[in-house]
Amino acid sequence: MTAKILVVDDEPDLEALLVQKFRKQIRDGKVALIFARDGVEALATIAENPDVDLVLSDINMPRMDGLSLLAKLQEAEEKLSTVIVSAYGDMANIRTAMNRGAFDFLMKPIDFVDLETTVDKTIRHVEVLREAKRRQMAAERAHATLSRYFSPNLAARLAVDGGALDLGGQRREVAALFTDITGFTTLVESLDPSVLSELLNEYLTAMTDVVFVHEGTVAKIIGDAIHVLFGAPGDQPDHNTRAVACALALDACAEDFRARWASRVKLGLTRIGVHAGAAIVGNFGGGRFFDYTAYGDTINTAARLEGANKQLGTRVCVSIAVAEKAENFYGRPVGDLMLRGKTQALRAFEPLTAAVYAEPATQQYLEAFKKLESRDSGAVAAFAALMGARPSDGLVNFHLKRLLNGETGTMIGTA
Repeated sequence: MTAKILVVDDEPDLEALLVQKFRKQIRDGKVALIFARDGVEALATIAENPDVDLVLSDINMPRMDGLSLLAKLQEAEEKLSTVIVSAYGDMANIRTAMNRGAFDFLMKPIDFVDLETTVDKTIRHVEVLREAKRRQMAAERAHATLSRYFSPNLAARLAVDGGALDLGGQRREVAALFTDITGFTTLVESLDPSVLSELLNEYLTAMTDVVFVHEGTVAKIIGDAIHVLFGAPGDQPDHNTRAVACALALDACAEDFRARWASRVKLGLTRIGVHAGAAIVGNFGGGRFFDYTAYGDTINTAARLEGANKQLGTRVCVSIAVAEKAENFYGRPVGDLMLRGKTQALRAFEPLTAAVYAEPATQQYLEAFKKLESRDSGAVAAFAALMGARPSDGLVNFHLKRLLNGETGTMIGTA
């Protein structure tokens, strides 16, 4: 690195003297000297040479003295490190200069050994400041990018520890959550672009805000669909609990959003699926793009649970892998789902709040489901009674139809 030094002094012989004294450093490319005769010329020179590293300025000069120049330099966004050079009798001025932000000062006549030492020290200081600024800017850029995916607290930590998101993956235990709006693709074709933009931006902002409150990671947004991870990139021992809480909050958020937009757009239900297990998680951007995501059977299963809601008549569906490990889990068993591409059935649940779980209708459902599990013929009557009390209950309607079509038990094939 070549240190560019601006020397501001009206002594005519100083330029030749400094060039002579620093000839070796100049020849080796360590130092470049430029000169100005007063503060006015110095400011013009800096404007033309924004890469100046250090200003070495006399005090007494025509048009604009060194103290006035120093004040101007300290007002600038890029505060140049300035060394003031003065005569022995100028101690009051030196004190003023230091109070105004001068980095150091030298006495005249100049001791060139002292000058070289001071220049070296000042340049090291400038390099430290610039490196700190570069790191700050890199962290700010990283934080701006990461804030799209991670909760603010996590984004701030990752911006500092950039190595946590280096290219490559690692196997982690995670909870994966998928959301999707029913019929959104068809809806897009009928909406005015400005309305679509407003709707989608407001919806995604609201939903991702919920994710970030629960410290989840937004792995992907494709159209209206959101893929969320818990337990990555940082450890979250309670990732199952967070995933369930987030799923319920997302469901409430989506239903509230639908109600608020009902007078303008008939928006479909948001369906949510959650599963937990091992996955390969990491930044797979190929060196050009930031693409923090996850791969594996856990991710595929969560996506298929989201899709299964349509058939089941539910909005939220979580696997037993999540339900068994989530703290204080409340939910209705849905059945044993034979998901596409699977050879073994997976028990799934519809998560509920504690208040809804305590309602008599939920307890009646649990009793009816027990009859379904045991293939008790009384299951039909039990679900029929529930249907009469809660005709809009999609899951009850689903099981009643199955039973009336001659199906028994809890094994459910999914599309």
